[in-house]
Amino acid sequence: MKQKTQSRLQTTLWEIYDRPQPPVPWRDGDNLPWDDPDFSERMLREHLDQSHGAASRRSREILQQSDWLWDHLNLRPGARLLDITCGPGLYATEFASRGVQVTGIDFSPASIRHARKLAEKQGVEDRCSFIRADVRGALPEQAGQGYDAAIFIYGQLSVFRREEVASLLEMACSSLRAGGRLAVELLDYDRIDKKDSNFWFTDDTGLWSESAFFCLGERHWDPEQRASIDRFHIIDLATGNLQVVAVSENGYETQEMLGQLNDAGFSQAWAIPAWRGIELYDGEEWMVYLAER
Repeated sequence: MKQKTQSRLQTTLWEIYDRPQPPVPWRDGDNLPWDDPDFSERMLREHLDQSHGAASRRSREILQQSDWLWDHLNLRPGARLLDITCGPGLYATEFASRGVQVTGIDFSPASIRHARKLAEKQGVEDRCSFIRADVRGALPEQAGQGYDAAIFIYGQLSVFRREEVASLLEMACSSLRAGGRLAVELLDYDRIDKKDSNFWFTDDTGLWSESAFFCLGERHWDPEQRASIDRFHIIDLATGNLQVVAVSENGYETQEMLGQLNDAGFSQAWAIPAWRGIELYDGEEWMVYLAER
């Protein structure tokens, strides 16, 4: 068995050695396996971990953002909110507790399950509707629904291809009533890491596996596409098996995104740096876009 593992490990190392270089965004991987049941369970654990804000922000910061969005989206009790890529429902249930009717869409089975349980636990299940689906397929069903507001936060818009982003913004706009507002949160283009880099780490549990693993990671910035790709080579130390996961993300300069919002049908759009007025641990890295239909 040990000899078999060693042989597999040798094959794995050659696979890594022969990988396409440099990696090309979208060609060599596009997004995390959100809909994989095991991965979604591990990701949910990261969403709920209050020791970091890598998957979802800490509760204190979510409350600050919710207050900010409440004011800037002109929300009120009885308003209707569309939460695009809602994750485990941390924002949706907070707004529902303030009297808002919320529809959340997300691809992850574990996140949607948790969102429904959280809504029930907080006694707001009658104000929450959670849809497990790819937003690219589910958003068209929200057209003409007359939402008062929609949110697309924590950089999730950037993981879609540029042509998909144009379509998603159009669909988000069509879901709103006249005067309804959309909030989009993206990394500030000037603060995106545009340097190529390599890294590695080991662990015996985490996002990538529940058993001991070795992760070799690399990041590449493609200036022509204005996109990055992070590629993770995860080696199971017990079997020598290799798992490769890559995430591609577009970067958007401020004027480009404002133009995208205008092209999507919004009558006006604004860019607000760093969640102005909120103290987030990584607040300076972000740009918030508000658009009104």
